[in-house]
Amino acid sequence: MSENKTIKQCTAYCLAQHFDINTLATALNSKLMRIIKGALLIEDNQSWSVIFAYGAVVHWNVSSEQQTKLHHLLLEHAENPLTFVEEDNFTFILDCPSTRIIEDHIEIECSDPIVIFSLSQGMAQSIKLASFETNAISTINNTSYIPKSLAETGKINLNRHQIAKIRGQLFLTKSDIILNYDLLDTPDFFWEYPEYEAFYGVTAKYLEIAPRTEVLSKKLETIHELFEMLADEQKHRHSSILEWIIIWLIAFEIGMTIVDKVF
Repeated sequence: MSENKTIKQCTAYCLAQHFDINTLATALNSKLMRIIKGALLIEDNQSWSVIFAYGAVVHWNVSSEQQTKLHHLLLEHAENPLTFVEEDNFTFILDCPSTRIIEDHIEIECSDPIVIFSLSQGMAQSIKLASFETNAISTINNTSYIPKSLAETGKINLNRHQIAKIRGQLFLTKSDIILNYDLLDTPDFFWEYPEYEAFYGVTAKYLEIAPRTEVLSKKLETIHELFEMLADEQKHRHSSILEWIIIWLIAFEIGMTIVDKVF
């Protein structure tokens, strides 16, 4: 079996919310690197690393040591590094009759770096989507006791400060995903290079990006409903406090009037 036909490893990671690509390009300062539509492609002797601004990186035939070294550099230029790193693993071979994916094994028809870059687009979107999914599910699970408490007792057993804090967490989760939702569309790169879009389609279809995005949208609706529920609870508590203040002021005024009439 030739070198190109040897089974090699491919790994996708989501390490952070965002990478500063321009600063990274300066820090890497390598002849083997090029910027393509806001992403970095590093090529070295049939090994590739593709770094995307939204915090994802895809390695093709890159050793663990090289990956670790690059990740340290990426995290130095990262915004909001993730506590839990998302990871997806594949195997691949080059110089096949066609490009396809079967059971996490990728057959690629050539070693054109732009083909690798195009396949990486779908894989990077998938791993970023996995990060969104983890974040959404974690938020929903951590707040699942709220509707349960409301159903059982008719009220939420949290003080105003706790409610405000949870609302803030829900808002951050929702806004982070919504603001980055366009990342899950077909990348702009393929407007200029439509001949490579089919390669992106191979990974996007296999990794079910479109249906998973729809499911994520449903989870966002759940988060939005929790957010609205807590907002209503805050308004209700605020109104109740105002009502009691008014009642006590009226009672005080009546008491003062009685004291004035009697004495």
